[in-house]
Amino acid sequence: MHEIEPYYNWRHLYTAEEDERSPFYGRNYSEFEFSQTIYNYYIHPQWDEFGSRTLYMKILYADYDLHFVIIELIGEWNDAIENDIMTLKRDIIDKLETEGITKYILITENVLNFHSGDKDYYIEWFDEATDENGWIVALNMPEATQHDFRKRKLNYYIELMQLCNWRAYKPEDLFTKINDEINRRLD
Repeated sequence: MHEIEPYYNWRHLYTAEEDERSPFYGRNYSEFEFSQTIYNYYIHPQWDEFGSRTLYMKILYADYDLHFVIIELIGEWNDAIENDIMTLKRDIIDKLETEGITKYILITENVLNFHSGDKDYYIEWFDEATDENGWIVALNMPEATQHDFRKRKLNYYIELMQLCNWRAYKPEDLFTKINDEINRRLD
């Protein structure tokens, strides 16, 4: 797991640690010191800790004019024990919402497990985003993880999409493609 890095080809366009509006503004990273773990497996030091012991993230891109953010996740999304959705909502999403973010692209291809808990934070996040014509999309979630996610009917709040070649897009183009797909599904 220590070799899985957050996607880095957009770093010339955006870095969360240099964005004064980002929850991760001012963070410093080591390329050599591996200190964070998911179940005793070290992860790459570029991943951001946000309060969960099993789920880490990286804000890959934020556009405050178009009101969207792209967040990559790695690990186990565990609402049953860790209440990861509460931590994500309170410590990251609420801060992004105050900056006008209403559209969320979650890259979830490295979310290996999902354990459900209460739906309250999903409902709250969904209601706040859609009140502002926003949406939440989980992109490329593994099939087994999707199964558990759908079983709890959380796909009502977070749209599940597959787009194998998302890395070939520029951030704005990825946003446009997903936004167009969401609008097409609503029509």
